[in-house]
Amino acid sequence: MTDTAARRRGRRTRVESADTRDRILNVAREEFSERGYDKTSVRGIAKAAGVDSALVHHYFGTKEQVFEAAIEVAFAPALNAPEAVAEGPLDGVGERLTRFIFGIWENPTTRTPLLAILRSAVNNEAAAAVFRRLVASQLLRRVAAQLDQPDAELRAELAAAQLVGCAMLRYVIKVEPLASADVEQVIARVAPVVQGHLTGP
Repeated sequence: MTDTAARRRGRRTRVESADTRDRILNVAREEFSERGYDKTSVRGIAKAAGVDSALVHHYFGTKEQVFEAAIEVAFAPALNAPEAVAEGPLDGVGERLTRFIFGIWENPTTRTPLLAILRSAVNNEAAAAVFRRLVASQLLRRVAAQLDQPDAELRAELAAAQLVGCAMLRYVIKVEPLASADVEQVIARVAPVVQGHLTGP
């Protein structure tokens, strides 16, 4: 085999590997969304992706690591929240952050995978640990870094608790009248509380 042919074959192999990895990840996201963490298996993901389960382990490792890789992509839109915090003065940060988070939840494309993440995290400790790690390292610490306040990490966590709690009741448990309330009305009521957590005394 010539050097040129070897290079072409190497490039083709890398592209095929990336395609296979992406396919496994997309299937894993769908499986976790439809079945939840407990009822999803590496074997089931492999079967749906048309690969051997050993290949899933090769690319991602354990089931927990597959879940983390799958939800990291699904959670990606929320990771822009620190930029929403930094876009203007601190006295408007509560509304900016609240509006940003509810914007993600109101969009069906981003809401569906988030629902799967929350359901899995509520029902399974391994999934909850992955969710905590992702939220703490990639979201809350970055939000806290934008605040020039004492106890910034605690403030960010309290604001997140407010927003996640509202999301759970509105989109997961669907408690009325919150579930069907106009989103602008919800934002108007929640934003001052989030502002208080982030910048209050």
